[in-house]
Amino acid sequence: MSFYDDVLRELIVALGAALFIGNLVALIRRRADRRAAARRSIARSRPGSPVRDGVRSTRELQQLPQAPVLRTVTYLVLGFVVMVWGIASLVW
Repeated sequence: MSFYDDVLRELIVALGAALFIGNLVALIRRRADRRAAARRSIARSRPGSPVRDGVRSTRELQQLPQAPVLRTVTYLVLGFVVMVWGIASLVW
């Protein structure tokens, strides 16, 4: 095997591990994210609030209050499979 084959396999392991760990953290933080979104919406709904805008930005519209479970678990499993496959490719 060449140097580039090993590096590519290590990058696959790193990509799978990052996908797995990132979605695991998102799944663990769901409840905290829901509470934070509720606090933000309460603060924005108060009249005279300094964080209240008359116009919503596109970034606000794209933020999810919490991670969707099905998508998070799907990406979690996908990241785990890619990570294990990459480790198996490194070992054999």
